[in-house]
Amino acid sequence: MELVRCAWPGLSDPGYAHYHDTEWGVPLSDETRLFEKLILEGFQSGLSWLTILRKRDHFRAAFDGFDAAIMARYGDGDVARLMGDAGIVRNRLKIEGAILSAQAYLRLREETTLADFVWGYATPRTGGFDAHGDVPAQTTVSVAMSKDLKTRGFRFVGPTTIYAFMQSVGMVNDHLTCCHRHESCGKLQAAFLAERRTARVEAAS
Repeated sequence: MELVRCAWPGLSDPGYAHYHDTEWGVPLSDETRLFEKLILEGFQSGLSWLTILRKRDHFRAAFDGFDAAIMARYGDGDVARLMGDAGIVRNRLKIEGAILSAQAYLRLREETTLADFVWGYATPRTGGFDAHGDVPAQTTVSVAMSKDLKTRGFRFVGPTTIYAFMQSVGMVNDHLTCCHRHESCGKLQAAFLAERRTARVEAAS
């Protein structure tokens, strides 16, 4: 029996379907991977996510594994190197924005983790959407989180970009109700949030 999926991965790219089936909507707390997703969502702005997904391994190599401590020290030579790298999206504003975001991330880490910051905005919804056209492009939560990130110096973190980030890292479960991943990602999110609540209680006691 063929699996029922959300419509957006399509049928032409197995890698896209694999991303949908194994990664999209799965709660993520790893600091480096969260930072990577935030940067890549910014690069995706105006493009398709499939374009970024196909280039992701090259992005990782070009940006030193998204090690923010290294990226924050990038200078003009690194910008020139990246602008000459056909394996990534060669957009100067986005490249320079990624460097500024790395610097902002390091400042954020002086007071909290990116995981705690991000998941502090999580507002799990009950139910789900039946059709792709019902899924919002942004929400009041993504607007608030976008504003907070911009205030802290992050770049290319508009409300629509941040909502796509929230979907990707499992902060919301936007697999359609007919999708074979809707129920499983909902359970993963509930377990993840319960574990975080327990950890906070234990830390406070």
